[in-house]
Amino acid sequence: MRQILFAGAIGLFLTLIGTPLLIKLLARKGYGQFIRDDGPRTHGSKKGTPTMGGIAFILATLIAYALAKVITGENPTFSGVLVLFLMAGMGLVGFLDDYIKIVKQRSLGLRAKAKMAGQLIVGIAFAVLSLQFADTQGLTPASTRLSFVTDFGWSIGPVLFVVWALFMILAMSNGVNLTDGLDGLATGASVMVFGAYTFIGLWQFQESCANAVTLTNPNACFEVRDPLDLAVVASALMGSCFGFLWWNTSPAKIFMGDTGSLALGGALAGLAICSRTEFLIALLGGLFVLITMSVVIQVGSFKMTRKRVFRMAPLQHHFELKGWSEVLVVVRFWIIQGMCVIVGLGLFYAGWAADK
Repeated sequence: MRQILFAGAIGLFLTLIGTPLLIKLLARKGYGQFIRDDGPRTHGSKKGTPTMGGIAFILATLIAYALAKVITGENPTFSGVLVLFLMAGMGLVGFLDDYIKIVKQRSLGLRAKAKMAGQLIVGIAFAVLSLQFADTQGLTPASTRLSFVTDFGWSIGPVLFVVWALFMILAMSNGVNLTDGLDGLATGASVMVFGAYTFIGLWQFQESCANAVTLTNPNACFEVRDPLDLAVVASALMGSCFGFLWWNTSPAKIFMGDTGSLALGGALAGLAICSRTEFLIALLGGLFVLITMSVVIQVGSFKMTRKRVFRMAPLQHHFELKGWSEVLVVVRFWIIQGMCVIVGLGLFYAGWAADK
């Protein structure tokens, strides 16, 4: 428990004091946001706002995790380190994308193939490594069985698992990336999901099969490797994003850029895979799924009928063009995300209680 508290508090402190330093550095170098001409007109005033702010909470998360371990004298685990590796690796791909956008002064950074290649390399490395490093109970960070609240069904095998893990990583990374269109929207939504995973990791630790002798019903235990450390990682991310939100909320002093959005998406996918809640993440991160689907529907409809369902996709811009203020859209979307987290945690608890 102390690790969780220290990680969250340190992450919060570091981004609160470190983000303004990053803002000054990026502004001095002229690393400002490029605004597309076909976006909402109200976004024109955001041109030049420092971007690549994801650097702040990526570094804060890594430092918070490390310091929490040093302070408590606990050792890092393979599960926690792998999730952090996925976050940092996806963040690096996003950083290269952001850097090229700034240098070339264009809305597109890395070429699509190069960006996809980077994501695939990081994703495959994570997926393969997550099936290694079995502990004394034979548990690896990830499982080849599909999962909702716990594993179910038959093993899909290592090859299909890698494909499935890649799908989750790409879906969540691009989902957060699409959501990151308004000040604070993706950051605030991510805080809620990381808070949920902090609770899930702590609950799984308390009800883990390793503690079966102390449980009222050993058959209702969780077979998850390193659940407490996953809660530490989630807490560090929650605190770091919360501190970053102070500077990212409207009117934003800094944007997370692809550096941040790809990193957050990778972290969410990693936590879902390692905590055996792969299908549950679709509900816990419901806002990201909703916004992603709005783009899929818009593109599909236009290709098939040459008509648009929304005034503009992603979905948040549709409501902007309907006359909603940016703050109104963000707050109402936060409420939607909050409801998704509540329902998701309710199903998580119900799934555990059903086995009692």
